[in-house]
Order: sequence, then structure tokens, then C-alpha cells
Amino acid sequence: MANTPVSIPRPLVRTNQWSIVLSVLASWLTGEAWILAIPLLAGVMGLLFGYNPIMRAAKLFLRKNPADYIPEDWEQQQFNQVIAVACLALGLISFLLGWTAAGYVFTAMVALSAFVAILGFCIGCFIRFQLNQYKYRKSLDKP
Repeated sequence: MANTPVSIPRPLVRTNQWSIVLSVLASWLTGEAWILAIPLLAGVMGLLFGYNPIMRAAKLFLRKNPADYIPEDWEQQQFNQVIAVACLALGLISFLLGWTAAGYVFTAMVALSAFVAILGFCIGCFIRFQLNQYKYRKSLDKP
């Protein structure tokens, strides 16, 4: 029996991306770094427990069956979430330590990446594709 790929409905992925963008903007506008903890904790919970509370709440608002939406690959989203969690964590830690420039750099990277993904180009997908290509080319070099 073939394994069916696990997927996430696109509106749930978009909601998670918007939560990152809006949290970063709110953090910048208010000067309250703790706002970054909201998408950070949701992302960590998604990675560790497979339960992202932001996506779970958004699922309540889906009008159709989840399978009727454009699917996003679960493994790819996990890869992207690792990058987002790392940038959010480094941004939050930087702000809390008073390293404002580093905080802005890390949070700008994650916000820009999430916003570009909303517009249709997934930077994390591109990175993962290049990484897989590199691994494949490396495997060809082995005797």
C-alpha cells in the first residue's frame, strides 16, 4: 500500500505566515519584543508536538473540507518552520540582550521571507531544493 503524502491546506499555511509578518511588524511598531514569542511558541509547538495553535485556530474557519484546498507539503513546511523558529528565536534573544541591530536583521529576514511566501515564492522551498540537489550531486561523486 502506497503512503499518501501528508499535506496542510494552504489557508492554514498562509495564516501562519501572516501571524509571523504581523507579529514582527507589531513588535517593531510597539518596541515590545515579547510579541515575537507568539509565532515562536506556535512554531516550536508545531515542530515538537505537531500542534500549531495558530493553524489549529484557523482550521475552525475553513469553509470547505481541508482536502478541498490546495495542499502544501508537510515536510516542506516543517523545514520552513525550522528556519522561521530559528530567526524568531535569534531575533527575540537579540532584542532582549539589547542587540537591536541583530534583532532587526533576524526579524526582518523571517518577516520578509514569510511575506514573499504569501506572494507566491517560497524561499525555504528554494533553499531545500538546492540542498537536496547538492546532496544528490555529492552522492554521484562517491565511488
